[in-house]
Amino acid sequence: MTTLLVELFTEELPPKALKKLGERFADTVRAELARAGLIDDAAVVHPFASPRRLGVTITPVLAQAPDHDVTEKIMPVGVALNAAGEPSPALVKKLEARSIPLDAVAKFERRQDGKSETFFYTYTATGARLDQVLPAAVQEALRKLPIPKLMHWGDSDVTFVRPVHALIMMHGDRVIDGEVLGLKSGRVTGGHRFLSAGDIAIPSADAYARTLYEQGKVVASFEARHALIDKHLADRAAALGATLAADDALLDEVTALVEWPVVLEAGFEAEFLKVPQECLILTMQQNQKYFPLLDAAGKLMNRFLLVSNLETADPTHIIRGNERVLRARLSDAKFFYEQDQKQPLEARIPRLADVVYHNKLGSQLERVERLERLSGEVAAQLGADAALARRAARLAKADLLTDMVGEFPELQGVMGTYYARLDGEPAEVAAAIEGHYHPRFAGDSLPEGAIATAVALADKLEILTGIWGIGLIPTGDKDPFGLRRHALGVLRMLMEQPLDLRALLERAVAAFPAGTLADGTADALYGFMLERLKNLLTADADIRADEVDAVLALAPTRLDEIRAVLAAVSAFRALPEAAALAAANKRVKNILKKVDGEVPTAIDPARFAEEAERALAAAIDAVLPDVDAACTGRDYTAALSRLAALKAPVDAFFDGVMVMADDAAVRRNRLALLGKLAGLFNRVADISLLAE
Repeated sequence: MTTLLVELFTEELPPKALKKLGERFADTVRAELARAGLIDDAAVVHPFASPRRLGVTITPVLAQAPDHDVTEKIMPVGVALNAAGEPSPALVKKLEARSIPLDAVAKFERRQDGKSETFFYTYTATGARLDQVLPAAVQEALRKLPIPKLMHWGDSDVTFVRPVHALIMMHGDRVIDGEVLGLKSGRVTGGHRFLSAGDIAIPSADAYARTLYEQGKVVASFEARHALIDKHLADRAAALGATLAADDALLDEVTALVEWPVVLEAGFEAEFLKVPQECLILTMQQNQKYFPLLDAAGKLMNRFLLVSNLETADPTHIIRGNERVLRARLSDAKFFYEQDQKQPLEARIPRLADVVYHNKLGSQLERVERLERLSGEVAAQLGADAALARRAARLAKADLLTDMVGEFPELQGVMGTYYARLDGEPAEVAAAIEGHYHPRFAGDSLPEGAIATAVALADKLEILTGIWGIGLIPTGDKDPFGLRRHALGVLRMLMEQPLDLRALLERAVAAFPAGTLADGTADALYGFMLERLKNLLTADADIRADEVDAVLALAPTRLDEIRAVLAAVSAFRALPEAAALAAANKRVKNILKKVDGEVPTAIDPARFAEEAERALAAAIDAVLPDVDAACTGRDYTAALSRLAALKAPVDAFFDGVMVMADDAAVRRNRLALLGKLAGLFNRVADISLLAE
């Protein structure tokens, strides 16, 4: 039992995929060894991934798995033995095929298998040998890597994401013979492309990372390299009194680009700070993989950090070279920004008629006209200035035709806000141009202010109804237009606003020309959004799924009340009467479900034949005003709590009254009473769906 090492030494691997490639490679090798019985759950796995290598060490790994018992089903006894109880030809043939001696039949176990008695054979199998298993395990690990496109190299027909130059498979200090991707296993690998003295011989699996570090100037572990870069960046930023303007994705990508990270500080001319900092940050991060710096006020500084893959006594030439490259990028951004200001946003709007939104939904200009209408209607419902909302919607897509957004599509909305301010548009209008894209993803902030919220809702509702209405409905994991994401955005906003979801969907559908969208689009979308709402709510570990089902069963349209209703349902289920009332409601629903036609509504007290009927009717009449008042005041907890008073009369009713009486008039009267009770039970939520 010792450490196993596997490494493939390659040309530079795709940086954005490197982390996942390293993890998947290590996981599959581990899984294949575990399947062969060569490791157990306690084995420690260390993945390695750098620009020019994928590797893994696992410890401890057995040279050979223990022998183990194997039980095989042979065949039914009735087929295996003839009438004389001797092996049948079918059995003899099968035993020969499996190399099982005929005298083993006496040791076969008879066991019931389904409807027939069957022979089972148990034997001791020799444990798998690592040397035999490992090459196939490595090949399987490579096969399962998420690689969209393979390449050939040299004269070989071998394919991989990048050319592979060397293969190491070692168990302790012993090289395991084998071949993968046309390469025979050895112990030699390459170090850093420029800093290493040459090829490196790995003395043992345990010495892999240390040898590469000391002799090859390579930090082989992705996680170790990531942590090292993160620390050095933080230290340099702190020394400058700055914070980093970077996300985890950039740090991951840079980690995948270097094997021997060296953090350096550089700068650019202060005149470029006149350009919106979002543009500068994006070009530094996206084009150059630099780490911008922000001062204490959150403003971009004209200093930045870069991670070099070279260590030199004097890094001046590296710093100057990177500054020169960045200067050209920033000059382009400055040029775009200045050129865009020569034409106001309003002047760009007519050109949106030449931009196709969707061939079945018209141009971007037609879309903007729909957004203007919807935004004004939503703003009016929110008590906001409808004219400002319409103005913001009119300008919302104009920046799509600017040079800056043409170069950096990620800046749509952001640049529109800057240009609107320069054009002298009202502050709410300018802010809404960027704000209407929010929330852009799960967890993103909601738009700020009623104007931005109105335009954001209009934008997402128009996309949802338009794309859904022409039949492009999400299926499985396919959702090219992001309808699930847009639905989630609408739901999150409506949970904060006093608006009616059904009414908004109907308005959005009405904004399209007649006949453009399929019939029933609003209804279908409403059902789709309820499903998304269920997923959103049940993602909270503190909310029970059956409580969500109880609330959504009533098809709510005012989502700003959802949290209060869920809290009320949770409080109700804690009452001692809750379980009995939930069961009673379920019984009432089942009875009413069997009624032919409409459930009667007229109750005639004179037809009550039993005291339990009169008592239940009186209890309902006593509770109903309180429930009505509580619901009107949005005190849903009080409304549900008041139902506790119905337990005793409901129990007495079902114990002593036959609902489906022979007398038709009495039967209709009792069904009407149950209908009134059901309406009361389900006023806030369908409590019959609460599990015990």
